[in-house]
Amino acid sequence: MTTREVEHEIGIDAPAAAVYALLADVTNWPRIFPPTIHVDRLQTQADEERIRIWATANGKPKDWTSRRTLDPANLTITFRQEIPAPPVKHMGGTWIIEPLGEARSRVRLLHDYSALGDDPHDLLWIERAVDKNSTLELAALKENVERAHAADTEELTFSFTDTVHVAASAKDVYDFVNEADRWAERLPHVAVVRLTEETPGLQELQMDTRAKDGSVHTTRSYRVVFPHHRIAYKQVTLPALMTLHTGEWTFTETEEGTAASSQHTVTLNTDNIARILGPDATVADAREYVHTALSTNSCATLSYAKAHAEQKRA
Repeated sequence: MTTREVEHEIGIDAPAAAVYALLADVTNWPRIFPPTIHVDRLQTQADEERIRIWATANGKPKDWTSRRTLDPANLTITFRQEIPAPPVKHMGGTWIIEPLGEARSRVRLLHDYSALGDDPHDLLWIERAVDKNSTLELAALKENVERAHAADTEELTFSFTDTVHVAASAKDVYDFVNEADRWAERLPHVAVVRLTEETPGLQELQMDTRAKDGSVHTTRSYRVVFPHHRIAYKQVTLPALMTLHTGEWTFTETEEGTAASSQHTVTLNTDNIARILGPDATVADAREYVHTALSTNSCATLSYAKAHAEQKRA
């Protein structure tokens, strides 16, 4: 069996402890790493945890389960894929954060891997995926940590949630949101939908959405579905005012029926604020604009889901 070992590294203008903290909390990963769609903690005990990751590799969505050992004293995190996604036979490695003074650090990302059947084409595919994802992840880590420690940090990343109460089961409301392939016939702001689900529970959603001014915008997202209570997603083609958009639809049973919520996390693209909103527009203006646009669509979807589920129950 051929085992390959590779290393990638980057320098970051931030304290090593701050870098470690961001890496240690896997719930941050969809926000800081472009390939990562969603992460769930399955088990946590002392300095060990078992996680499931959904991410793209060479543009293809994959999911796998890993075990991690966290060592905050030595600023290292080791990982080993427990259930790799084909064509990977085994995959593991280590994050090593090295202090280079009080305000600078070096991050080294080590991988070792092999391919099923020792196929040379699969080994090349894995090599390219590891190199691409590692390069993207380290660059994104650097950008996010340095932004967080910049003296002029503004509130560019923010979250909000819209909720409606539905007199119906969580399953019926969930089904409406899960069946996104029917949104063009069910939602007036959706013009065209293309939904694929090659791996059960992992969807790719492309959608043409009509804005209030009549313009049509195309978006592409990956969705991870957890019947019948949650759908997590990450938008990978973004409007000009955003560099990040992740979110979750949640469906919680209550005594009266279901609380259905749409949660968004957004990072603004400050480079485009003046071009989109005018030369005098501020970060606050962009926050309000983006919040309103996303909330309008979410509330519309939740309202139609409510009507659909309640009519079905009647």
